[in-house]
Amino acid sequence: MRVRRILGAVLAAATLTCVSAIGAAGVAAASSPNISRDDCAAAGGQVVSRAYAGYACALPDGTNPAIT
Repeated sequence: MRVRRILGAVLAAATLTCVSAIGAAGVAAASSPNISRDDCAAAGGQVVSRAYAGYACALPDGTNPAIT
């Protein structure tokens, strides 16, 4: 019975680790790339200031990529 508990705990930890790694990779892939001010204006966006994070481009589709 004790072996089952240990194996269950190991399996649960491995599952959570895998899920968090997949989630982090998905977030990295889903983040918007950086663009320039000129590209922002050409795409119909507006340059906005973010507190402690520099500038971003508020695009009409709702994304906010960082300005490089």
